[in-house]
Formats: sequence, structure tokens, C-alpha cells
Amino acid sequence: MYKKKPYMTIALIVINTLVFILLEFIGDTEDASFMISHGGMYPPDILEHMQIWRFFTSMFVHFGFLHLLNNMVLLGAAGVIVEDAMGHIAFTVLYLLSGIAGSVLSFAGMIKTDDYAVAAGASGAIFGLIGALVWIVIANKGQYKDLTKKGMIFMIILMLAYGFSTNGVDNFGHVGGLAAGFVISIVYYRKKRYN
Repeated sequence: MYKKKPYMTIALIVINTLVFILLEFIGDTEDASFMISHGGMYPPDILEHMQIWRFFTSMFVHFGFLHLLNNMVLLGAAGVIVEDAMGHIAFTVLYLLSGIAGSVLSFAGMIKTDDYAVAAGASGAIFGLIGALVWIVIANKGQYKDLTKKGMIFMIILMLAYGFSTNGVDNFGHVGGLAAGFVISIVYYRKKRYN
């Protein structure tokens, strides 16, 4: 069904899982202070100490096993399709930039609302993959493999509705990743198809 082996999707799942196992071995991944000290994104550390690397590292740390499991299942499902459509390098660039964009918008949202929390997880990057799938479907006249435009829109509405109706979900991060993934895929997927 897929022409390309999803090497980078598998690699990202392995990296996230290994990071989680390591952190669980040395501490408690459900403890906010522990997560801050091990790469979580927390606005005061960025504002006061210019630790902008947290926009990147926060993508690879997760609050507990269920958080990791949920994100890795979604990464596997969406990643296989996007990596096959865009190629290994473009997929990886899209994933990382979407994750960073999600972290940056999450940071901006917390600053605006003056409501600080520790942000962690791959969901911004994963929403970037969802944004990419939307563009891929649009670029293929409303259908790509088993995906349709209506189905993608319905899925996004459900995912965002769940986020906005559930406490503790980083909706700014999700929206930032989704928008970034859509825009980045316009550049990369068009180049792959037409050049």
C-alpha cells in the first residue's frame, strides 16, 4: 500500500518511548517539577532564563504512560501516511517545525492569559501531521488513499472539540501545530508533486 518504509515515523516513536522509559526510571513523569527539570516547556524559564531550547525538548517528554501511548498511536497512524506522501526528510522537517510552532503558540497563549502550566508532549507535532494530511487531501482533489476532505474536517473538529472540552489539554499547542503543518505541507508537498 505504501511505497516508502516509514523509517522516520518509527524512529520518532522509538525516541519518544526511550525518553519516556529513561525519565520514568529516574523520576516521576507525572510530576510537573520533574518535567520542568527534564525539558518541559514552562514560560517563566523562557522569559527569565532565555531557555528557548524548551520549545524543542518539550516535544519529546510526556506526562505518564497514557499520554505517551495516545500520542504514539496517533503518530504511527498519521506519520505512515504523511511520510509516504512527502518523503523522509520533508516529513521530519514538517514534524519538528510543527512541534516547535505548537510550543511557541502554547507559550504565547499562556503569556496572554497569564495562566502558566508545564507543556509537554508530541501533540503539537502530531497536529502538524493532521494539518499536512488536510493539504494532501486537498491537493489530490478531495481524496488521498482512504482519506477524504469531509472525513479530515470531521476528524479535526472532533479532536479540537475534545481538547477544548477537556481540562489540562494544550489547545494553543494543537492549533499552532495544525496551522504550521498545513502551511509547511503546501510548500513541501507541492514541490514533491510538481518539480
